[in-house]
Amino acid sequence: MTLMHPEFKRNEAVGLDLGWINQIRVNRAATDRRAASLANRRTVKKEYQAAWLVKAIQMIDLTTLGGDDTPGRVERLCIKAMRPLRADLMEALGLTQLSTGAVCVYHEMIQPAVKVIQGRLPIAAVSTGFPAGLTSMETKLREIELSVAAGASEIDIVITRQHVLNGNWQVLYDEMLAYRKACGEAHVKAILATGDLLTMENVAKASWVCMMAGADFIKTSTGKEGVNATIPVALTMVRTIREYHEQTGFQVGFKPAGGVSSAKSALQYLTLMKEELGNEWLQPHLFRIGASSLLTDIERQLEHYVTGSYSANHRHAQP
Repeated sequence: MTLMHPEFKRNEAVGLDLGWINQIRVNRAATDRRAASLANRRTVKKEYQAAWLVKAIQMIDLTTLGGDDTPGRVERLCIKAMRPLRADLMEALGLTQLSTGAVCVYHEMIQPAVKVIQGRLPIAAVSTGFPAGLTSMETKLREIELSVAAGASEIDIVITRQHVLNGNWQVLYDEMLAYRKACGEAHVKAILATGDLLTMENVAKASWVCMMAGADFIKTSTGKEGVNATIPVALTMVRTIREYHEQTGFQVGFKPAGGVSSAKSALQYLTLMKEELGNEWLQPHLFRIGASSLLTDIERQLEHYVTGSYSANHRHAQP
């Protein structure tokens, strides 16, 4: 299940244009200046901030990707995803219905998620040898197929980073094309693991190649790299999305992941999306935030707005 506007047209593979890829350059100094202006900007306040934070909840891929995950933990995660705010806060904010954008789990935890969600939210599964992506292609494709068969409607794949580092763009394109085909009707998010790609040019080129091969989303990180989502990387990626849309007419989604744990950081990403891509992208079918602890901080901020005081973290349900 992927919720989207009825007129939305899914991204399709367009042929790999190596001439375009090879000419890509990123002005790092200008990118950093623009990113700093976003990071240092004063945020919206009071009821406007509350409204933006509610919007941020709708964009969260509520995630658990621990080696100690259990069916019980995933079931609690799914309940929290469908009821992200306490009833008293919902009432005070005038909300009757609210959920996160999706839940994101390992393949082995799809069935517990399906049991609880029962089609009411998308279930995303990480795949293709997540997080390193260093398993055989046969294994990667079979993993995707099994996850889709188990009930995942979105697949978060990891690209093979060596293809980027070695400039093997045709190989990366063919790999992404195969992942897209294996997903079938399930939507595919391409994780670039940007912290491993060394340069902004590599980030931009990898983004373009994955979009050319039919990725529905491009995603910053697995959350397991030394450096995960950052505003400069996000800015570079969303600008490739804008250019791709201008050239092809296809809208590709964006997902920052890893280290987005505060309400303030979520607001920065929402601002970036609004200013670089427009309000049309501020929808769950085109923007997600991969996070596990972000929801707790947003809930605390909304409680402060409603009551005038903060509560301790332990008072908020943890997935």
